[in-house]
Amino acid sequence: MRLFVCVTLLIASQLCLAKWHGDEQDIMGTRVSVALWLEDGQKAEQAVAAVMAEMRRIDEHFSPYIETSELSRANQLAPKASAKNPLGISPELAALIDKSRHYSELSNGAFDITFASLGRYYDYRKKLAPSERQREELLPVINYRLIHLDTKNNTLWFEHPKVYIDLGGIAKGYAVDKAIEIVQSYGIKHASVTAGGDSRVIGDKFGRPWLVGIKNPRADAVAITLPLADVAVSTSGDYERYFINDKGERVHHIINPRTGKSTNGINSVTIIGPLGFDTDPLSTTVFVMGAEKGMALINSLPGFDAVIINSEGKVSYSQGLVAPK
Repeated sequence: MRLFVCVTLLIASQLCLAKWHGDEQDIMGTRVSVALWLEDGQKAEQAVAAVMAEMRRIDEHFSPYIETSELSRANQLAPKASAKNPLGISPELAALIDKSRHYSELSNGAFDITFASLGRYYDYRKKLAPSERQREELLPVINYRLIHLDTKNNTLWFEHPKVYIDLGGIAKGYAVDKAIEIVQSYGIKHASVTAGGDSRVIGDKFGRPWLVGIKNPRADAVAITLPLADVAVSTSGDYERYFINDKGERVHHIINPRTGKSTNGINSVTIIGPLGFDTDPLSTTVFVMGAEKGMALINSLPGFDAVIINSEGKVSYSQGLVAPK
């Protein structure tokens, strides 16, 4: 998991109190957890079940690993489409691609969902990286400008037959937002939803903040604990999916679109903001941009903050955060 949410009451003890309810399941290739407070136990369990169902729905629609997903269909058909004959897609997929495009433009390509044109040939379990031939062929295809999206008509086509997109840098943040919308529809005002490194909390813990811990990138421990309420939090780290190659280099899943290789210089980026739909892509964006440029970007965006841990273990905080003493 990219983010460890440190709550003072475990789900088991919450259930014993009869007003705290929750569950944990493996969905979207990660651990999804929800914790919420409601006096009506039956209604609370319905809300928990609805959250998990929504997480599964989003996974089924937007996972690149599920052959029947809409994303897989887009990757198969959009390269064959054209301006005259574009592919029709759902408004939801169009919104995800449009938001991705926004952060590509904002970062001058540091965030780019077409990274997968080459990135899909990494296999971190088998310790495999793309060949030099693949890199030479596919690196020019990593270019968000090759995606042609019409948000008015919800159509899509790719300008190059080798373009392939992956929403892994934005879909989980979007999912926790949708989950919180469901929780709020039940009248719940105190809750936490987490999907891997993406979390969203509403309310507080009855006078106490939710405690969100940032993992030590090189140890199985929490390095920094942040007291938070009514925010989304996303962490990207080079310790999530990686392998050490025969040169002793860490090959991880956060790919620099300009090189097609793992980004160096940063171990962890945590972004805090109103919505996971923004904090999720921003954590990847800042990771790729680097500590100096990435922090400058966050300091220019009202309502967002960042904690960056570089490859030397130095921790940097955005202007809106005070470093712990």
